[in-house]
Amino acid sequence: MKGSTKVTRGPVKRAVTRNGIRKPKTRRAIWMEKFWKYVPIKAETIERAMTGATIVLIAGTIVTASVYAGVPQFVGTEMGQVAGRAGFKVKRVEVKGLDRMDSLTVYAVALDQHSMAMPLVDLDKVRGQLLQYGWIEDARISRRWPDTLVVDIIERKPAAVWQNNQKLSLIDGTGVELERVDPNAIPDLPLVIGPNANRQIEDLHDLLATVPALKPMLAGASWVGNRRWDLRFESGEVLALPEGQDIASNALKRFARLDGTQRLLGRGFVRFDMRDPSKFVVRLKRNNGAIAEPVAPPAEPAQAAIKTDTTSADL
Repeated sequence: MKGSTKVTRGPVKRAVTRNGIRKPKTRRAIWMEKFWKYVPIKAETIERAMTGATIVLIAGTIVTASVYAGVPQFVGTEMGQVAGRAGFKVKRVEVKGLDRMDSLTVYAVALDQHSMAMPLVDLDKVRGQLLQYGWIEDARISRRWPDTLVVDIIERKPAAVWQNNQKLSLIDGTGVELERVDPNAIPDLPLVIGPNANRQIEDLHDLLATVPALKPMLAGASWVGNRRWDLRFESGEVLALPEGQDIASNALKRFARLDGTQRLLGRGFVRFDMRDPSKFVVRLKRNNGAIAEPVAPPAEPAQAAIKTDTTSADL
C-alpha cells in the first residue's frame, strides 16, 4: 500500500517512523542501558520494591491521618461498648487489704466510671484517685473477667500522733497525715509536737534507733524552733538535744550511757539540757518551794563537768 511502513519479522531493535527513518536513542536511554548492564538486580525487582514502598508510604499516611482524626479511639470505644452489651461489664468490686480505710469510699471511687463496660474501665484513673487518700500507700487495680473489678489496697501504718495548732492527727512513719484523732481517745503512740514536726518523723526514728534502750521509754517529742528536738520520757523528764542530726545523735548516745550507769530517769529530775555539747545541765524538781538537793551524775572522762541549774529557758 502507498505510504505504508514495511515491517520485518523478528525483534525490533530501533524505533521506525512512517518514513522509514530510525529514531535515535536519547542520552537517558543509553545511560540506563549501561546502568542495567552492570547492576546485578533485575529492573523488574527494583520496580516491584519501589511499588511496595509507595504502597506502605500511602498506608502510613492514611493511618496517621486516622489517628489524628480519632478513628482508633472511636473504634476502640465502640468495641468496648459492644463487649459491655454482651455481658462484659462491671457487676462486682472486690476490695482487698483494707483495715482502717473506709470501704465505701473505695467502692465509690471504683464505680465512678464513664462506662461500666469492662474494657473501658480506666484503671489508672481509679488508682490515681485512691492515692489521694492518706491511708492508701499504694493500690493495684485489675480486671477479673467477665464482670469483676479487683482493688488491692496497701495501707499506711500509723507511727505517731502529731499535735499542731491544737489539733491531733495520726501520721505514718514518713509524716503523711492519715486522719484526725479524738483528744479523748488518743492511741498509744509517741506524740510529736510542733509545726513541721511530722516532716521530721523519719529523722526522729533514725535518732532513736541509735539508743534502743531509751526508745521504749519515750512518751513524745517536740520539734522546737524548726531546728531541734526536745524528748519527753514516760517518767516525766525532758531532754533538750542540740541542733543537727549528727550532733543530736552523739548527745543522745552520751545520755543513754549516763542513764545506763547512773540511772538518770525516774530520780526526780525535771530537765536535762544538752544543747551545748560542752555542758550537761540538769534542772531539779522543787519540793515545798525549796530546791531539792542536786543528785547529778559525774562527768564522763575528757568531758566538761556537769552543771545544775533551776532555769529552763529555751535558747
